[in-house]
Amino acid sequence: MSPLPERLKIAIFTETFLPKIDGIVSILCLMLQRLQEQGHQVILFGPPGGPAEYAGAEVVGVGGPRLPFYPELRINIPRRFVWEKVKAFNPDLIHVVNPVILGPFGLSYARRLKVPTVASFHTDLPRYAAFYGLGFVAPVAWSYLRALHNQAEVNLCPSSTIRGELRRQGFRRVRWWKRGIDTELFTPGPQDMEMRARLTSGHPEDFLIVNVGRQAPEKRLELLREAIFPEANVRLALVGDGPSHQQLQRHFAGTPTVLPGYMRDKTLVEAYRAADAFIFPSTTETFGLVALEAMACGVPVIAAHTGGVLDTVVDGYNGFYYNPERPEEIRPLIRRLRDNPALRRQLSENALKHARSRSWRATMDQLVDYYRSAIRVFRLRRSGLTAVPVSA
Repeated sequence: MSPLPERLKIAIFTETFLPKIDGIVSILCLMLQRLQEQGHQVILFGPPGGPAEYAGAEVVGVGGPRLPFYPELRINIPRRFVWEKVKAFNPDLIHVVNPVILGPFGLSYARRLKVPTVASFHTDLPRYAAFYGLGFVAPVAWSYLRALHNQAEVNLCPSSTIRGELRRQGFRRVRWWKRGIDTELFTPGPQDMEMRARLTSGHPEDFLIVNVGRQAPEKRLELLREAIFPEANVRLALVGDGPSHQQLQRHFAGTPTVLPGYMRDKTLVEAYRAADAFIFPSTTETFGLVALEAMACGVPVIAAHTGGVLDTVVDGYNGFYYNPERPEEIRPLIRRLRDNPALRRQLSENALKHARSRSWRATMDQLVDYYRSAIRVFRLRRSGLTAVPVSA
């Protein structure tokens, strides 16, 4: 059996990429940066409208109509030229990210080229369906996703909670691809008073709670109105955009809440630093990258006790949990942080310590190890030998 190449050629098929902004895109950008640093050659197939190149990787737009109930996403179906590009690239491995529509084509191309595949699970689509009145399709969605993922040599997921759920749903060869962030970008620092004034509507002396992310029904942002207000000297900033943005503007009208839209890079860091606490009410997150970003900026987190965030928040150490079925527990937690600066400082220090231990480069190196494991498993199977299990 020939040795594995030191520098891999990787084709990535993803349902989402720039210019969309979300946790999956953030991970993909870091992934491409690290693969470039290590000298791997990458081509990425994703939705149209993105850059032609990112971190040395060619980005190929694959067109398709927008989803009517979620216009940020497209039904991306490749034409003949995509197959020709994949064939000419001749990858060592194909990585399908969140396979739903475009991903299955990546799986079929891998079979035609006789190369291994890695599939990564990022979005809990069956649970999302309930927030769009389609909860009855969850069993079908699980069956479809299971059939796709079980074609891959290795299946990756972002948290221990999701790993357990996927295994219960019959997904095979599931491994935990851990998450990290850019702690050179997301750092604590002095508050930018202009940002603080912007996010508090000119009342920087008040206690500021911030949420960052895509604004959609499954994020459960609406419940924050009754859970937080009326509460004296407390203000809320919902940073981001998405299909629920305008509805949220109407919902929070008359409350001390601002919705400034998307922020990125240094502006986003300033928004985190401006906060006294970060609020995370979503119950559908497979990880919750924004909670870790907030911690890296020294901000304690109040989160629903569920999902991928369970690998990030340690109750009473770097933040607080509340029962997702009892959002009225949020207000007393806010009061504890608002009225006890010493507690807030201690949680902030612990949050920073935890975030700094989550190196994004180490998590991307873990991904490359999984790539190599998938290639080894694939070769062993083709040779008729028993494959060595991929480490968990």
